[in-house]
Amino acid sequence: MSALDWIAVDWGTSHLRVWGIAGDAVIRAAQSDQGMGRLSAPEFEGALLALVSDWLPAGKLTQIICAGMVGSRQGWVEAPYRAVPCTPLAETFVRAPTQDPRLQVYVIPGLKQPRPADVMRGEEVQIAGHLARNPGWDGVICLPGTHSKWAHLSAGEVVSFQTFLTGESFALLSQHSVLRHSLSGWEEAGFAEGLAQGLERPERLLARLFTLRAEGLLDGLSPALARARLSGLLIGAEIASAKPYWLGQQVAVLGEGALARLYVQALETLSVPVRAHPADDTTLAGLKLARARLLQQENLCAN
Repeated sequence: MSALDWIAVDWGTSHLRVWGIAGDAVIRAAQSDQGMGRLSAPEFEGALLALVSDWLPAGKLTQIICAGMVGSRQGWVEAPYRAVPCTPLAETFVRAPTQDPRLQVYVIPGLKQPRPADVMRGEEVQIAGHLARNPGWDGVICLPGTHSKWAHLSAGEVVSFQTFLTGESFALLSQHSVLRHSLSGWEEAGFAEGLAQGLERPERLLARLFTLRAEGLLDGLSPALARARLSGLLIGAEIASAKPYWLGQQVAVLGEGALARLYVQALETLSVPVRAHPADDTTLAGLKLARARLLQQENLCAN
C-alpha cells in the first residue's frame, strides 16, 4: 500500500473517523467511538494514535487536519469561532499540543453567529466541501442530524445560519418520554401524515405529540405508525420554522441515508428545488481544501 501524505479527521461528540490520504485518494480509513464526549484534553492524542499509529512513518512528521468538536472548549485544543458573514474555512488553523514526534495536528475553527446566538463545528467543513465541488453555488444548505442546521450561502460566504434540536428531540422523546411506550418500528405512511401536520400547524407541535400517546391508548395506533409520525411532526415543524431560509432558494441537503431522504422528501412536497449530497464526500472535500490551504501557507512562508 502506498505511503500516505496526510490524515483527515472528522471528530464529533460521539465518534472519531480518520482517513489516510495519498495524493487525492483515500488509501486507509478507520473509526471508533472515542468522540469528544468521552475524552478529556490529555486523552485525545492517545485516542487518535489508537487508530493511526501504524500509518505513521518513523522519523517523519505527518500532518493531520481535524474538524469538529475536537476544537471545542472541551476538546483537544480550543479553536475559537469565527463570526459570520465569512468564508466557511479560516485562513489559519490552530495547532494542537502533541507528545508523539510523528504528529503535526491542526484543528479547524468553527463558526458563530452573535444574533440570534448560534454556533457550528464541523459543518463549516462540509459547507466548504460543497462549495469546492460546486464552484459559484449560492443558496441554502441543510445539514440534517442531531442538531440540524440551515445555512444561507452567498458569494462564497456563510451569511447566516440556524440550528434546530430536531434529531436530539426525536431521541429524547422516543427513548425517555411517556411516548417511549407507544413507539417502535417504522411505517412510511405515518411519516407523511406527521409531516403534513407539522408543516401546516407547527404551533400545535406539543399537543400533537401527546396525541400520539392518546391515539395508541384509545384507537390502537400502531407503534410503527406512531414512531414515523413523530419523526414527520418534528421535521415538518423544523422546515416550517426554517421557511425564511428555503423560500425562493435552491437547497442542498448534505447528509447520509434515510435521514437525508426524509428531508428531501419533505422539501419536495413544498416544491423546493432540492438535491442531496453524501455527507462523507463533502466532509472529505472540505478537509482536502483545508490541507491545500495549509500547504499554500507553508510555501509562502518558505519563500
